[in-house]
Amino acid sequence: MEYVVLLLLVLGIWLLRELRPKSQWPESNDPQWPPEDERWDRRSSNRASPPHRRRQQSPAPFDASSSRPANTNEVLKGSAYVVDGDTITISKRQIRLFGIDAPEMNHPFGKKAKWALVALCKGQTVRAEVIASDDHGRSVAKCTLPDGRDLSAEMVRQGLAIDWPKYSNGAYLALEPDGVRKKLWLATARQKGHMHVWHKFEASKKAD
Repeated sequence: MEYVVLLLLVLGIWLLRELRPKSQWPESNDPQWPPEDERWDRRSSNRASPPHRRRQQSPAPFDASSSRPANTNEVLKGSAYVVDGDTITISKRQIRLFGIDAPEMNHPFGKKAKWALVALCKGQTVRAEVIASDDHGRSVAKCTLPDGRDLSAEMVRQGLAIDWPKYSNGAYLALEPDGVRKKLWLATARQKGHMHVWHKFEASKKAD
C-alpha cells in the first residue's frame, strides 16, 4: 500500500509539472533561463556597458591651477603609450608634452596627430624630464627620443601641434609651418580663451 501511495504522489507531481501554464518561467537551472523574450536587451538597456566595451574617453587635461614645480631630478624612461597628440603614458604615469597643444581626438586632425606621435614613439625608449605635476598625478615633461629629438618639436614641425606660448615662452613658435594655426583652428581658439568656438563645434557634431 505504501508503494502505491508513493507512486501516486510521484505521478501527481509529474502531472502538475506537465500541466502548468506555458507562460510560467522554467526552473532557474534551465539552460534557457530566463526565457528568450525576457532576456536583457543590451541595446535598449540603460545599464552601463561592460568596461571592455566602453568608449575610450579623452584624458583629463593637466590642471594648471593646481600645478606645482616638480623635482628637477625626476626623470621617467620607458616605452610610451600614446593617448593623443600631446599626451603619453610611461609606467602608468600620464604625461603632457611640454609647451605644445595638439587637437583633441574628436577634433579635425586629432586622430592624425595621435598616429604621428605613435610613429615617433614606436619601439623607442622615451625620456621624460618632469617639469610640473598637478594634484591628480598628471605631469608636464620635456620628452625626448634616444637620438635627442624633442617630441614636442617634432609634432610642431609636422604641423600637427602648435606652440603654446603661455607655457613654452615661445620655444617652438619658429617651428610652426605656415598656416598651421588656421589648420588647427580649435587649438588656436583654446589658446585665445574662445571656448564658445569649441562648444559650437561639438554641438554641430552631436547634431549630425
